[in-house]
Amino acid sequence: MRNQPVRVWLADDDCSIRWVLERALKIDGMTPTTFNGAEGALAALRTQVPDVLMADVRMPGEPGWDLLRRIHDTRPQLPVIVMTAYSDITSAVSAYECGAFEYLPKPFDIHHAVDLVKRAATTHVLGTVPAQAAPGMSGFLGRAPAMQQVFRAIGRLSRTSMTVLITGESGTGKELAARALHEHSPRAGRPFVAINTSAIPSGLMEAELFGHEKGAFTGADSLRRGRFEQADGGCLFLDEIGDMSLPMQTRLLRVLADGEFYRVGGQIPVKVDVRVIAATHQPLEDQVRSGKFREDLFHRLNVMRMDLPPLRARREDIPELMDHYMRVAAQELGTASKCLDAQTRILLADYSWPGNVRELANLCRRLTALAPASEVTAQDLPPDLRLALELSPGKHPWVSALELWGQQQAHDGAARLMDQAVPLLEKALIGIAMQRTLGKKLGAAKLLGWGRNTLTRKMQELDIYDEYEAG
Repeated sequence: MRNQPVRVWLADDDCSIRWVLERALKIDGMTPTTFNGAEGALAALRTQVPDVLMADVRMPGEPGWDLLRRIHDTRPQLPVIVMTAYSDITSAVSAYECGAFEYLPKPFDIHHAVDLVKRAATTHVLGTVPAQAAPGMSGFLGRAPAMQQVFRAIGRLSRTSMTVLITGESGTGKELAARALHEHSPRAGRPFVAINTSAIPSGLMEAELFGHEKGAFTGADSLRRGRFEQADGGCLFLDEIGDMSLPMQTRLLRVLADGEFYRVGGQIPVKVDVRVIAATHQPLEDQVRSGKFREDLFHRLNVMRMDLPPLRARREDIPELMDHYMRVAAQELGTASKCLDAQTRILLADYSWPGNVRELANLCRRLTALAPASEVTAQDLPPDLRLALELSPGKHPWVSALELWGQQQAHDGAARLMDQAVPLLEKALIGIAMQRTLGKKLGAAKLLGWGRNTLTRKMQELDIYDEYEAG
């Protein structure tokens, strides 16, 4: 049990971040020490060691990742919490590769940050360190908390060769997640082989996975190596594993257990070293209960689980994803990149996206190819999508616009959002009411649901009283 307060070092060139964290940690009974750069913290580490170090990686001077590697090399047991405003998968994986205890994207909830420090301090006492991840690149994007959880999972799992089961709706990017796991792993230089099990007839699946010997059946004119052999030393991605037949499930289970198999028509076992990543949009637990999926195979695949969120659960990522895939589409088509106007962005942010990111990416390709102007408007959207948007029972567009504004303000670190939003709303509605009643304040007040004196006071507070003639 700890008798002394937790000693926390804060290294960040943003004085406001240091002040908020220092105050919150003191309130919680910890002892914070602040540094305006990582170099100062590194120099102090030569003679002292805190319980936890919190450090930003985007500071003047030596690159932050290099400094973190040096800290990890000299003090490998010190839990480091990485803070960064660049909340993408590359930053997340780089953080773990540098030995970070956790990755904390800005802006963060201060209570969550304090709880994280407590967990890190406990880890330091127990003398354990988290698994590390390998560096690399990926096409994954997302600032939403659900996507940050995915980034963390990839960062923690990429150093291992554990079997992983990826679940999520169609179009959420399960193959992208599998590729990211592979590209950030020690197997990155070896093959990544993907196969969609639902796209291959069950009668051909055995030869597809395990290959066949020459003469094994009519038409087998030569030896053929199957997907397992092609992926030897690397990774085999089995997409839509829930559609695999029961006989093939039995054969797959044996390969996962023994690491060897027989080609069709073969007599000599083939030994392989393959990391298997499986994916499905189906609830495999239900498949097991109904007898359509082997329970032992489910547990063999479900060593580690990664759930990808649908796009409707991460709406704050939609604008960034739209911009990204519009640029990608322009590169693919060899044309100038187009952009969406404000109203179209609001409409699409409120759309349910049943096809998830795949549907969004395909829409960007279509708009880039067919929209006549450089700025895409709602009239450029496909007719079926416009109809879906008109029939959608979702929120009013102004609510979506307000949500996008709030999400952007929160991401930029703004505070007191109500103090900013309410005057803007009041000013807009007063203007509408005054226009509707031809400047008559009594009529405008009734339209707004206020008394005339309240309207007058509000107009004075908002400094718009002189904009309207006395009415």
